Order: sequence, then structure tokens, then C-alpha cells
Amino acid sequence: MTDTPARLLNLLSLLQTPREWPGSELAERLGVSPRTIRRDIDRLRDLGYPVEATKGAVGGYRLVAGAAMPPLLLDDEEAVAIAVGLRAGAGHAIEGIEEASVRALAKLEQVLPSRLRHRVATLQAATIPLTRGDGATVDPHTLTVIAGTVTARERLRFGYRAGDGAQTKRQVEPYRLVSTGRRWYLVAYDLGRDDWRAFRVDRVFEPFATGARFTPREAPVGDAAELLSHSMSRMQPEHEIDVTFRAPAAYVAARLPDSLGRPEDATGDGGTGAGTGGQSCRLRARSADSLEWVALRLAMTDCEFTVHGPERLAEYARRLGGRLTRAGAAA
Repeated sequence: MTDTPARLLNLLSLLQTPREWPGSELAERLGVSPRTIRRDIDRLRDLGYPVEATKGAVGGYRLVAGAAMPPLLLDDEEAVAIAVGLRAGAGHAIEGIEEASVRALAKLEQVLPSRLRHRVATLQAATIPLTRGDGATVDPHTLTVIAGTVTARERLRFGYRAGDGAQTKRQVEPYRLVSTGRRWYLVAYDLGRDDWRAFRVDRVFEPFATGARFTPREAPVGDAAELLSHSMSRMQPEHEIDVTFRAPAAYVAARLPDSLGRPEDATGDGGTGAGTGGQSCRLRARSADSLEWVALRLAMTDCEFTVHGPERLAEYARRLGGRLTRAGAAA
């Protein structure tokens, strides 16, 4: 192989296999002399790839961990597997990795050959994920299109479905994607409304990158998360939630989403118990979530609790309890 750049890429691909390669075997694989392999190894080192060499009869070369992540050279099956995994992490808001999944997926799908992109889409369409049931799923393609326009500072057009079902066409300057753990939101400057807006991504359809670049505007408040909170507070009022649980704070916190805040022990013992055992804790929090959803999540803590306010939350809890009781009696 006389094409040096192509040979270096092939050599790097071989070295990314987790094993030690004898120089003679690398030379045979690439059709060059052991001396050429040594020179190519030196070139890779000059480019910043940490290639370690061991001497002796069974010595050889292997790529080790360095200060930065080297470009990964993937075969077709590896690329499809990674893309499907990233789509799952991005589309269903797996807590803690969802935003990184979208960034990585956008980079990967940008360079995927069309034949592999079709395989990924086919596999995605043929599978049904088991989600947590407390958040809307999102089309990963929609996420990657939006993420691409955010990165490229490119205007975005899309259709938007409001909560009452009304559909509108929007053109925006996308600012950031924000994941709340339950839902994805796009924070953007709406050119038609001449104001900042937050859009639920699960209600976005037919997103289209226009190709028109823009200079980012200065956000009126803080970062994207603050913009989202500000926008949501205008869309729906926050509720003052006050609930007592007959269980330790640690037990309850593990069963509540972070968006509802953290309860505090009422017994002062740090909440070390694993059951109810007479211990209790209290949750005082502000939430813009629907009170129906809050009542459902409170019931999922699997312990006794009392709603002190608001009254509408107590009413939803009573209705939910009645439905569950009737459902159990019918069975």
C-alpha cells in the first residue's frame, strides 16, 4: 500500500483493536516492510496518538489511553450499533446521558453513509422501547436536526403542535436544547413572534434546516435553563406543593424525580431507614408540572403520604386512589 494517508488510517484502525500487534503482522496486513511500519508508528505518535511499543520476541505495538480521544474508525456493524444506542439514549431521555447522546448522534449521523442511515432507521422503526411512562418520547431525527442547527447557528423551520392540538409554522433562531429528564425543549428566538420561546420537542414535526446563518442574540436572562424556566413560568403557573411521607427522606427521594425537589426528614435521623418504621419526611417544593402528574408520582413512592396543599393536588390524589381501589375490586 503506497498511499501513505490511507495506510496510516488502516494502521490506526488495526491498532484500535484491543490487542498487541507484532510489527511483522502489521507489515503483512498492510503489504509493506517492517521498517515502513516503524516509520508509520512514528508518524502516528507525531500526530498525538499514544502508540506503545514492547520489545522482545513477542513484542509489538498497541494503542493506549492518551490525553485526548482519537478518531474512531468503525466498521458498518459497529456504526449501526452505536447509532441505535445513541438514538435510544437521546430519544427517551435516559437521565444523565441524554444531552451527550444528542451531540454524539448528530456528529455520527452527519457522516453515516446513506446505506447505514437506512439500516439504523429500519431497526429503529421495528423496535418498541420500554420507557418510564412519565415523559414523552422524541423522534431522534428531530433532535439531531435541531442539534445541528444549534451548532451551526442556522435558522430552523418546523411545524408545531400546541397542547390544544392547534398547528402552526415557526421559523426560529435556535439557541439551545434542554433536557429536563422527562422532556426535551428547544429554547429559541421566534422570528414570527419577535420574542424568545421554549418549544416541546415532542410537539415539533417536519424540522428543516434553512441554511441561513445568523448571529446569536444575547439572551435576556442567564443561560438556556433559566430561559426555559422563565418561559415555562409564563406558560403555566407554579404550584406550592406540601406533602408529608411516612418514610425516610432517602427512601422517598430515590422514588421521586429531581424536578420535584428533595424531601427533608422530620425525625432528624438522616433518613437511614429502609422502610416506614415510624420515620417521616416532608416535601415543600414549587412545580410547574401538571398536578395530575404530580399525584401519580407521589403514589409511585410506595409509602403512605398526606397532601397538605394545594387542595387540587389533594383532590387528584383522592380521585386516583378511588380509581385504583375500584380497579382492584373489579379484578
